[in-house]
Amino acid sequence: MKVGLKVWRYDSSTGDRKLQEYEFDAPEEATLLDCLDIVKDRHDGTLAYRKSCRMMICGSCGMRMDGGAVLACKTRMYEIAEAGHVPVISAMGNLPIVKDLVVDMEPFWAKLKSMKPWLQPGYAEPPENKEYLVTQERMNHVHKEALCINCGCCVSECNAMESDPEFLGPQALAKGFRFVGDPRDNATVERLEQYNEEHGIWDCTRCYFCNERCPKGVDPRDSIAKLGAESIKHGIDRDMGAKHAKWFVTSAKTTGWLREEELIPKTQGYISTIKQMRFAMSLMKHGKARPLPIPHTAKDVKEARALYDLVKEQGRDGAAGIVQGEKALGRIEHHGPPPGKKESS
Repeated sequence: MKVGLKVWRYDSSTGDRKLQEYEFDAPEEATLLDCLDIVKDRHDGTLAYRKSCRMMICGSCGMRMDGGAVLACKTRMYEIAEAGHVPVISAMGNLPIVKDLVVDMEPFWAKLKSMKPWLQPGYAEPPENKEYLVTQERMNHVHKEALCINCGCCVSECNAMESDPEFLGPQALAKGFRFVGDPRDNATVERLEQYNEEHGIWDCTRCYFCNERCPKGVDPRDSIAKLGAESIKHGIDRDMGAKHAKWFVTSAKTTGWLREEELIPKTQGYISTIKQMRFAMSLMKHGKARPLPIPHTAKDVKEARALYDLVKEQGRDGAAGIVQGEKALGRIEHHGPPPGKKESS
């Protein structure tokens, strides 16, 4: 098949950047990585990119296609070529470019190391040289996070990191939950205290691009949500983001609605509310806030309250509730909704 690629070439030593186009023949089963190999072997030996396993395991070949992060070894080219589309290939975002499609991963690894990505069990050796056994059910809590291959695709697309390079980022925080959620680890509170510091959990913008672009289904944004839920469960709620989350739960439980007008008074206090009156007046002018926020109760508010009570009764507050939701969504995805139930749009 005829394949066309437009590749952004970059030389960090000079700062020169240009878009170079290639056209060549490739097998119908070729991936993007195969196509780059053809370019390098037959047309332009100066093209720089990373690769290793070619089997979606090592994570080396992360890059962008048409502005979105992909694994080159996972991306099939047949339908793209058949459509006559010539994709633009570039280096991943939010990381310094070394040359062409190669980025400097040092900031990535530094943030990963800051998570202390190793077990801290709190004991030296099991008694009598025996093993501590953990059930598969308990380890399932970190099943998705354990799938991470450190490719950097989520980091490439992170809006929060684009605005704040010091943000820990989706990959590092997902790895953080890999150990917070591990029943063998005994440093949960210490880890959560660290992850709740500036540039941590609550700086995520919830854009979900990391979930969309993760090639292994880790869903880093969900991992960040689990860290937030575990933080609140352990009473680590000093951050404004945690206070917002707690108020929204209270609001939904009491009236069945998210009462945005009360958000600032309930989380930042009334002095801060008075200081922001000009902004509040602007919201009222455009119909975004009510002049008198008189709470009204939703018709079926008992269902919201019952759900809250059930979660507490079953001990599924914190990350456990999110994990349970993941399992339910997984069953629906693979088997469809239960009989008599329609899948919501």
